[in-house]
Amino acid sequence: MSHATDILIRNACLYDGTPTPPKQQDVAIRGDKIEAIGTLDAWSADVVIDAEGLALAPGFIDVHTHDDIELIRNPGMLSKLSQGITTVVVGNCGISAAPVAVTDTVPDPLNLLGRADEFCFPTLAAYRQAFEKAQPALNAAFLVGHTALRAQVMDRLDRPASNKEIAQMRDMLTLALKQGAKGMSTGLAYQSAFHAPSQEIDALSALLAEYDALYTTHLRTEFDGILDAMDEAFATGKKAGVPVIISHLKCAGKANWGRSTEVLAHLQSAQAHQHVGCDCYPYSASSSTLDLGQVTTDFEIFITWSDPHPHMAGQTLQSIADSWQCSLLDAAERLQPAGAVYHGMDEQDVQNIIRFPKSMIGSDGLPCDPSPHPRLWGSFPRVLGHYARDKGLLPMALAVHKMTGLSAQEFMLHGRGQVKPGYQADLVLFDPARIRDKASFIEPKQASDGILKVWVNGQLSYENFQQPTLTGLRAGQFLQHTGKQA
Repeated sequence: MSHATDILIRNACLYDGTPTPPKQQDVAIRGDKIEAIGTLDAWSADVVIDAEGLALAPGFIDVHTHDDIELIRNPGMLSKLSQGITTVVVGNCGISAAPVAVTDTVPDPLNLLGRADEFCFPTLAAYRQAFEKAQPALNAAFLVGHTALRAQVMDRLDRPASNKEIAQMRDMLTLALKQGAKGMSTGLAYQSAFHAPSQEIDALSALLAEYDALYTTHLRTEFDGILDAMDEAFATGKKAGVPVIISHLKCAGKANWGRSTEVLAHLQSAQAHQHVGCDCYPYSASSSTLDLGQVTTDFEIFITWSDPHPHMAGQTLQSIADSWQCSLLDAAERLQPAGAVYHGMDEQDVQNIIRFPKSMIGSDGLPCDPSPHPRLWGSFPRVLGHYARDKGLLPMALAVHKMTGLSAQEFMLHGRGQVKPGYQADLVLFDPARIRDKASFIEPKQASDGILKVWVNGQLSYENFQQPTLTGLRAGQFLQHTGKQA
C-alpha cells in the first residue's frame, strides 16, 4: 500500500544512535518527527533523497558547550551545524548566561561567554524568552553555573560563600530548575570557584534530586590531584542522589601524562556504585582564559586574545616573553585578561579517553575567541574521520553513539539521539569516506568536509555540496528538562 510523507531518505547506511553496526534503510520524515524506518519502496514524498553510499545518523549532541549567548548573538550557528550538531548543552564549567544580570564587569571566566552588556538574563525564563525570540538553528538544554550564582550574590569570589549567600543561591537555583534547567555545573578549578568548599556545593546540589536533575563538574584539578578531585565529585553526587558527569576528562600537565588508564579505572570503580559519566574532546590541547597558575615551560601556550595587548594574539607566550625580554609569568601578567590554548595533554591519553565506551563527545569550544581552538568547528568530524575511520581507534557506530544515543540518555533528552519512529527528526547525512575536520590552530574557523545535510526538527538547516550553506530555516527548540521520563 502506498503512503505519502514529507521527506523520504532512501538507501542510507543508517547509524541509529546505538552502538550496533549500521544497516541499509529508508527513513521517512513527517513534520518534525521520524515517521518510519525500513524498506519503504511503496512510499512517496514531496522530497526524495537517494543516500546510496552515504551515512545517516541522529543529529549530533554537543554536551559540552559555551554557546549560551552565541545562540542569541549568531542564531545561524554555522560552527555547529557544519559539524552535524543539532543540539547543544550550554551552561557548563560553572559558567552560564543565566541567572546573570551584570551592570559593570564580568568576572573571569564568565567573560568567556561574552561582554558585560550581553548578560541580561536575571532568570532562566528571561534567557528562554530571548532564545525563542532569536530562533536559533539548534536545540539547547541549559545547565545553571555555580560561578554564575556566586557572581550574583557575592562581593568577591576568592572566599567561601556565607550561609546567607548560600540561601540566596539556593533560591536562584530552585527557580531555574522550576523553569526547566537540566541541572547545575561547577568550574572548581577556576579562581572564582576554587575557594568554594565541598559543603557549599553540597548545599546547592541537594536541590537537584527533586527535579531529576544532574550535576556536571569541571573538576577542582585535572593535574596531579585528579583522583581526589574525582572523589569529591563522586561524593557530591552520592550525597545529593543525582547523576554526575565529569566535564572534559583529561590528564593535564606533563607530570600527569600516561595516567589515563588509572583515571578511567577510577571512574569505572565509581560507576559500580553510582551514576557517573564523562565527556571529552578530541584534541591534546585545552583552551580557556590565561591562568597564571598554569604558566609553564613544559609545553607550548598559545595566546588567543588579550584585552590590554590585542596585537599579541596569535603568538606563543614564549615568543611574547622573548619580544618583551621578560619571564613567561611576567608576560602572562601583562597580557591579563587574556585567553590561551595549552598544549598540555598526551595524545595517547586523549585516545584512551575517546575510546572509553562511556565517554561522550563535547567540543568545549569558545565562540567569542577571536582565534578559537579548532574544537569549536572541528570536534565531531574529527572523531568520525580522524579517529574512527583513519586511525581505527573505535568503530564508527560507537563513535556515533558517543555523540547521539549515549548523550541523549545521560542528559535525559527524551525523543532524541536515536533514529526511531516518533523521535524528533534531528538528522545528519554524511559521507563516511570524506568526513574530516578542516579547522586547525592556524585557521580554526573552517567548516568540515563530508557533512552534506543537517535537519533540525524536520527542517533542512544546512547543506554542503559545493560550499557550506545555511538554508535560513532555523527550527531549534529550548529543551525544557522534564526529568527522567518525558
